[in-house]
Amino acid sequence: MSPTSPASPARFASPESPENPTPTRRLTTAQALVAFLARQYTERDGRRQRLISATWGIFGHGNVAGIGQALVETGHGGNGTAHRMPYLQGRNEQAMVHAAVGYARQSGRLSAHAVTTSIGPGATNLVTGAALATINRLPVLLLPGDTFATRPADPVLQQLEVPYAGDVSVNDCLRPVSRYFDRITRPEALIPAALQAMRVLADPAETGAVTLALPQDVQAEAYDWPEEFFAERDWHIRRPAPDAYELETAVRAIRSARRPLIVAGGGVRHSAAEETLAAFTAATRIPVASTQAGKGALRHDHPADVGGIGHTGTATADELARTADLVIGIGTRFSDFTTASGTLFTDPAVRFLHLNITAFDAHKLAALPLVADARAGLEALTAALAGRGYRVDPAYETEYTGAKEAWEERVEASFATPAPTARPTQTQVLGLLDDLVTEEDILINAAGSLPGDLHKLWRTRSRDQYHVEYGYSCMGYEIPAAIGVLLAAGTQQRTRPVWALVGDGTYLMNPTEIVTAVQENLPLKLLILQNHGYASIGGLSASVGAERFGTAYRHRDPDGGFTGPPLPVDLAANAASLGLRVLRAATVDDLSKALSEARDAEGPTCVYVETETPDTVSGPPPAQAWWDVPVAETASRPAAVKAREEYDRQVAARRRHL
Repeated sequence: MSPTSPASPARFASPESPENPTPTRRLTTAQALVAFLARQYTERDGRRQRLISATWGIFGHGNVAGIGQALVETGHGGNGTAHRMPYLQGRNEQAMVHAAVGYARQSGRLSAHAVTTSIGPGATNLVTGAALATINRLPVLLLPGDTFATRPADPVLQQLEVPYAGDVSVNDCLRPVSRYFDRITRPEALIPAALQAMRVLADPAETGAVTLALPQDVQAEAYDWPEEFFAERDWHIRRPAPDAYELETAVRAIRSARRPLIVAGGGVRHSAAEETLAAFTAATRIPVASTQAGKGALRHDHPADVGGIGHTGTATADELARTADLVIGIGTRFSDFTTASGTLFTDPAVRFLHLNITAFDAHKLAALPLVADARAGLEALTAALAGRGYRVDPAYETEYTGAKEAWEERVEASFATPAPTARPTQTQVLGLLDDLVTEEDILINAAGSLPGDLHKLWRTRSRDQYHVEYGYSCMGYEIPAAIGVLLAAGTQQRTRPVWALVGDGTYLMNPTEIVTAVQENLPLKLLILQNHGYASIGGLSASVGAERFGTAYRHRDPDGGFTGPPLPVDLAANAASLGLRVLRAATVDDLSKALSEARDAEGPTCVYVETETPDTVSGPPPAQAWWDVPVAETASRPAAVKAREEYDRQVAARRRHL
C-alpha cells in the first residue's frame, strides 16, 4: 500500500482557449475527492510514493452514500489500477486514526492514510486520534461527515444545535487538534481546500491531522470538475538548509563547549538522518541522549549512545545533562519529560542550540536556533566543523563511555530472570523479548509503566525498531498502530515481526482492531501483561499522596475502596473471542517458549502473561530525574503531607532558561 518509484513530473491538462475549452468530468464531490486523492504523490531524495495510499472507514448516514459510494465507484481494490483507492475496514474511529498514524510514522511521513466517518459520534471519536497525530507531527487526513449544508431539515439526526451559531457542528471539535481545517459547503470549494490539505500533509514543518468536514448533501452533489484537478501531482518534501549566520553561530557555540550533549528527537527519524548523526558523532565524539521519539537515532551499542534522557531516562544521560554546558537538541520539542520539568540542565552556564525544521521548536529554552532539516543541518555542521579540528576532550569521552558500561550492568540485573518456574516481572518480560529479537523486530507501546521501562532499558537495534508514542501517551494506541506499521511494511510484513506491548488497562481501552488484524490476516504479535490495573498511575498516585486510589482492578471492599480480590477478567479469553490465537504463559519458561512461537507465527498471535509486581522482586531502576505533578498544598492525610514536603524540595530546583 506504499508503492514507490523514481520521481516524475506532474502531468496537467492543456490550458484553456476558445479552441480548446478546459475538459471537465462530472462527478459527485465525494467521487472527485477520492479520484483526486488517488493521484497525489510525495517525492523526497528522488523517491516517489502515494501520499494517500488507503482510506479507513466506518460508514453511517453521514458518509455511506457519499465517500462510501465513491470508494465503490472509483474502485477500492488494492492490487489493480494505480489510481484505485484501497479501503480498510475499522471497528472504532479513534483506532482507525491510530492505525493511520502508525502507518505514517513507519512510512517516514512520506505516505499517509485517510479516515472517513459519519457525523455525530463517529466524527467526535476522531478527536483523540487527531490530537495524537498533531502532537506527534504525523500526517493523517480526516474526512468526517457533516450535517446538511442546505439545511432541508434542522436539526437532523445527531446534529448538535448551537443557539448562537448556525454554522457550528460537532466537527468544530477537530479545529484545535488539526493543522488545517475546512468545511466543504459547496462542491467547487473542494478544489482549493484539497490542495491546501495536501500542502499541509506534505510539509515537514506543518504536518499533523488535516480535517475536511464534508456535509452529507454536498458529498452526493454532482459538479463539472476540471480534468486538471485529477492530474498527478508531486508534493516535494523539502530539506531546508540552515541560514549561514545561524550555522556560523552554532559552530562557534559547539567549538567553545567543554561538555556538549546531543538530545536526539523524532525529527532525526523523520528526516532519515541517523547515518548523518552517526557521522557527526564520529567526527566530534559528542555523546547522544534520546527522547522517546528519538530512541534508535543511534543503535544501543554505538559508542556515543548514552540512552534515554529525562524522567524516564538513564542515569548516564541524566548525569551528563546536569553537567552539560551546551545542549544540542536535534528534532525535539523538549517536553517536560525530557527536561525533567525544568530541573535537569543545572550547569549555571548551560546554553542550548536547537536544530529543528520549525522555528517554533528551535527557539525553545531561549536556544540558539538552527532552523533546518535535521539531515541537512547535521551535514552542514559536520562540514563546517571539519576544518576546525573540533573534538571533545578524551577524558569526557572516557567518562561517558564508562558510565554507559555501568548502566548496562543495571540493565542486565533488571532483565535477569529467576528460576524457570517463577512468574516474571514486567522488566523480566522485556529481558526475555530482548534475548529473542533481532534488528528486524519492531516494538510498539504508548502508555502505562512500559514506556518508562523501555526508555531506560530497551536495547534498540535499528532505526525503526523502537516505536513508542509518548507525545500524547494514548492508551489504546498500540494495537491499531501495529496494524498501520504492518501495512506500511508491505511485502516485508512476514519478515519483520511487529510487537504490540500492552498492559491490561491499555488493552481494555481499545482491543477492537484485533478483529481488523484477523480480517486482514496480519501477523501481529500482541503481548498482554496482566497486572490488575493502572500500574503506572498507581505508582504515581502513591508518590504524590493519593494512596493508589482508583488505580487497581479489584472488587470493592466494605469501606468502599478497591482493595478486594482482583477482578476475574480473562483478557486471554477475550482476545481469543476476537479471533486471535492465544498462548498463555504462567512462568518464565512458558513465556520464553511462547514468545518464540509467536515470533515465528504466520497469523495474528497473542502472548498473555500475568506479571509479578516489582514490590516483591527486583524491578526497573527508579526514575533518574524528577517530573512535576503538583501535590495537594493542604492535606490531613500523612501520605499527602509527606509527598508535599518532597514536592517543595524538588520544585525549588526548577529553573527557567532565559
